[in-house]
Amino acid sequence: MANLPFSAFVSDMDGTLLNGNHIIGDFTRDTLEKLARKGVDIILATGRGYVDVAAQLNNMDIENAAMVTSNGAEVHDLKGNLIYSNYLPEDVAFEIMQEPFDRQNICLNSYQGNDWFINIDVPSLAKYHKESGFSYQVVDFAQHHGGNTQKIFFIGRSLNDLLPLEKRLKEKYGAHINVIYSTPQCLEVMNKNVSKATALAQLVAHKNYELTDCIAFGDGLNDVEMLAEVGKGLVMGNADPRLLKLMPQLERIGNHQHEAVASYVRAVFGIY
Repeated sequence: MANLPFSAFVSDMDGTLLNGNHIIGDFTRDTLEKLARKGVDIILATGRGYVDVAAQLNNMDIENAAMVTSNGAEVHDLKGNLIYSNYLPEDVAFEIMQEPFDRQNICLNSYQGNDWFINIDVPSLAKYHKESGFSYQVVDFAQHHGGNTQKIFFIGRSLNDLLPLEKRLKEKYGAHINVIYSTPQCLEVMNKNVSKATALAQLVAHKNYELTDCIAFGDGLNDVEMLAEVGKGLVMGNADPRLLKLMPQLERIGNHQHEAVASYVRAVFGIY
């Protein structure tokens, strides 16, 4: 352990660790398994839900791993134990679910408990979850509930479709929520103070190392705090342009489609 450059590897998934087919490629899988055998903790920090991420991690030969999910609303260990959670208050969550939005160009989603709810059937979303099989349930949010809400998210056809909604949500609920984009087409609402960095700090509090002993990779605005607070933060070549503007000081690596994270990790940790 003493010779390792970092104690933990932390990575976002979509647009970062996952390849162009939205799955963990064989080269990446082999890299992470070898990294884990060196004694490095594997931490996936993502906007995805716990069930989705656990299904993918359990397909790997890794013993020490953790999951920061729903942008930091939950942290689980590999055995499924909940280490930390920070949910939207039930009344606030339900109220946000009732907010008007452009139904022609935007769909409404929530992660609650181990479930994913959506207001309309969108079959094209299945491609993002084919490795885990995690899928949504179509519900009428007017008849739904706000319990155990990790996040509410709005997927638009474009960023411009989401901007008026973002502005209204911040004006009405700004004191109670954190609003971010995981991609330019996905606007996400969590409880105040929820972030990957806050959750990661809770996780490493149980470890014998600090945030500065972590190396992390990301591509979206939901990665900003995490990339800023770890020992070394790296930005994907395919990152959201707004992230590149916010963090020009960070090293930029290759494209997720070419499994650039795995290539970088092999060089840093001497994996061959």
